[in-house]
Amino acid sequence: MKPIQVGLLGIGTVGSGTFNVLRRNQEEIRRRAGRGIEITMVADLDVERARAAVGEGVQVVDDARKVIANPEIDIVVELIGGYGVARQLVLEAIAAGKHVVTANKALLAVHGTEIFEAAHKKGVMVAFEAAVAGGIPIIKALREGLTANSIQWIAGIINGTTNFILSEMRDKGLDFDVVLKEAQRLGYAEADPTFDIEGVDAAHKATLMSAIAFGIPVQFDKAYVEGITRLAAQDIRYAEQLGYRIKLLGITKRAHKGVELRVHPSLVPAKRLIANVEGAMNAVVVQGDAVGTTLYYGKGAGSEPTASAVIADLVDITRLHTADPGNRVPHLAFQPDAMSDLQVLPMAEVVTSYYLRLRVADQAGVLAKVTGLLAEAGISIDAVLQREADEVGGEGATQTDLIILTHDTREGTMDAAIAQMQALPTVLAPIVRIRKEELA
Repeated sequence: MKPIQVGLLGIGTVGSGTFNVLRRNQEEIRRRAGRGIEITMVADLDVERARAAVGEGVQVVDDARKVIANPEIDIVVELIGGYGVARQLVLEAIAAGKHVVTANKALLAVHGTEIFEAAHKKGVMVAFEAAVAGGIPIIKALREGLTANSIQWIAGIINGTTNFILSEMRDKGLDFDVVLKEAQRLGYAEADPTFDIEGVDAAHKATLMSAIAFGIPVQFDKAYVEGITRLAAQDIRYAEQLGYRIKLLGITKRAHKGVELRVHPSLVPAKRLIANVEGAMNAVVVQGDAVGTTLYYGKGAGSEPTASAVIADLVDITRLHTADPGNRVPHLAFQPDAMSDLQVLPMAEVVTSYYLRLRVADQAGVLAKVTGLLAEAGISIDAVLQREADEVGGEGATQTDLIILTHDTREGTMDAAIAQMQALPTVLAPIVRIRKEELA
């Protein structure tokens, strides 16, 4: 049987990894797919670099539309990134009857509804395993492996840059700014790390997992997004003393009135496996009603780990290339006419527990006043830790840190209580609030 012909848009880190892994493992991949898979055309603005990467026998062009227009190309792999030209090229490829493989989580999180609808109407597939958690096959697990389950919640470390920074802050006791500079020097963080450290990258991925888990449209604009830039070394140290570690988590959860979709730093019990994921690694925990808790761990980025996911999508499309579109796995796991209208809850309606750190005057009655305000708001306290004065300001210090762990409460209720506590004259600095996730 004639090999499937693939056109590659972009031959950067992931593109070159895809080309190399496909060539190196071509015989094994052919045995699995049932026919050969060949990259026969590459588009890249740097034609010379592209030619050096792919060698002889592959047509290299500087215009992606030439790949889309080629009637011999069956699958277009989009590895350009971003929202702009990538969206237009993907829609043009779909309109031309090409299947699409993409690693572009930003594109799908923002424009996924439009893209999946276009693909459904045209009867082509859009595959995106590489868009979430690099080489970890979490999309396939959610969409196929766990299809018998009612998914209860997902919590993931899905950005390697922030996990590396938090690991270094914990291990070395350094503040965020110092570790960020080191992460940039080592190549773990970009020169402009905003998407990573502000949680946007993780929110793109969490949005896609949420859509697949609960059968809702992709709704990145409804996600709550908070990064790690305001975390201090002392909070990581206090969390450790209390038996927790701080991780940036992407969380989506089935709730009574809808679906939670949020990204923020979280205290996680140190005994949980996900709390012990260090460095630039990724991990995702999924809770299903039938299977219970499952954990997926591995490299969330990099040339060949991401290429592994791209090629898995190529194999899936090759196997289903001639199948009736109605018999293929739906893009978001649920049939397009059976999607849910469950709302994504505003953050004020989310229920979770909290770590609070208050810098307060070291005098009698302060603790009673603070805990009294929490009690008036109906917020139950799990634990209180007061640091000795010499740990905060040295001998004779007139202020101290008060750390409070709460039981579950509604975020809006906590917002109001924090505002009241902040207004106390004995509270000397902005209150630090970090959400706590038991993941039990």
